[in-house]
Amino acid sequence: MSTATLDERQAPYLAELDRFLRGRGDAAPARVRTLREQGLARFQSMGFPSTRDEAWRFTNVQALTSTPFRLGDGVPTNPMPLVQRVALPGAVRLVLLNGRFAPELSDLSAVPTGLKVGSLATALAQGAPECSHLGEAPMDAHPFAALNTAFLEDGALIAIRKGAVIDTPIHIVVITGGTGKTMVHPRVLLVAGEASQATVSLTLLTSAGEAHYTNLVTEAVIGEQAHIECVLDQRGTEGAFLTSNLHVSVARQGTFRLRTVTLGGRIVRNDASALLAGEGAHVDFDGVYLVDGSGLVDNHTTIDHATPHCTSHELYKGILDGKARAVFNGRIIVRLDAQKTDAKQTNRALLLSNDATINSNPQLEIFADDVKCTHGAAVGQLDDEALFYLRARGLTEQAARDLLIHAYAGEVLGRISVPGLRQQLERELFRQLERDLAEHTQAGAVPAAGATVDQE
Repeated sequence: MSTATLDERQAPYLAELDRFLRGRGDAAPARVRTLREQGLARFQSMGFPSTRDEAWRFTNVQALTSTPFRLGDGVPTNPMPLVQRVALPGAVRLVLLNGRFAPELSDLSAVPTGLKVGSLATALAQGAPECSHLGEAPMDAHPFAALNTAFLEDGALIAIRKGAVIDTPIHIVVITGGTGKTMVHPRVLLVAGEASQATVSLTLLTSAGEAHYTNLVTEAVIGEQAHIECVLDQRGTEGAFLTSNLHVSVARQGTFRLRTVTLGGRIVRNDASALLAGEGAHVDFDGVYLVDGSGLVDNHTTIDHATPHCTSHELYKGILDGKARAVFNGRIIVRLDAQKTDAKQTNRALLLSNDATINSNPQLEIFADDVKCTHGAAVGQLDDEALFYLRARGLTEQAARDLLIHAYAGEVLGRISVPGLRQQLERELFRQLERDLAEHTQAGAVPAAGATVDQE
């Protein structure tokens, strides 16, 4: 790609950044200014990715980068119904409205002892010690993370005190919308102290109407023997663009479990990376996604086993309909001294249409010799024999189909420990499946049986 093309694609974003820095972004602590400069330098040097880049060869983001977005200055009309739609009973709730903390929509009335939550901008202005971890996520290979950092302003801080066991779910709701084509760049910083425990949910929503763009960066630091579950659920509208970059560092005997659920969006790209920095650390990366129409969902994961006796498990399952496309790229690195590593990666896709496609690319980079690493991939369609069996026992076609898909997706959804959130996501999944089935019925299209391919 030529430099002229890169400059042309970057120009509107750089102009919007200049407007932001001359306006509401002018008053910022010195540390924020430094991070912004670093993010801008990286973004300018990298530019937007193209299909010539190995990590983006199956994901064309031209529809995103050619859209003239404006930074979200206004707010969606009456956002409270969106909040109420996804609210979790009894949860501590933080709402980020167009990238900024919205206290009027949040619920911090019953924050448990040992938990600090609130506006990231306020924490930075007050010099909160947890903010020293901000900016640790690598930007070198992630242009959208660099863009987020260049626009750094606000977001959410979650800090869990050493030894604190937080039973109350912590729920962050990120809403993007308003007049015109809006983009936002929220930041979430999670710092879990030694031997702490908590469950954090991030829900991404876009309001109806214009195409909107949410560019989220999440940084997590998991202390020794801490156990954190994080659920990222994305419920964008049909025309929404979503990019998410999550980086977690896990200390000795710490555990981090990430569940990613994607139920909507025109182009969705999720980059999740983990550094297993202490012996005995463990990471779970699980994901389930439903993509239909002409949508695209791209999941890229990197798990870096940097120390011995660490374990990681990955399970990603996709459901594709229409002319949808999906990408899964799972990279596992086992460093020279990381003996006794145990890493397992599984990626499966269920194609409900003859026109849906998925590209799967497992990558193992192993530099130690005493390790156990496996990967497997399977692509297929609903089992005709199973459908016939269920229908022979009185189930309708839709009921039989739903039962099989429920069992398929339930392997991931069932791991979400917050019942209210799990039930919400199950309802949303089947609402979309019912719509897709109705479209198939109207068109008279019946997907043909497909082959299954396993790799290990």
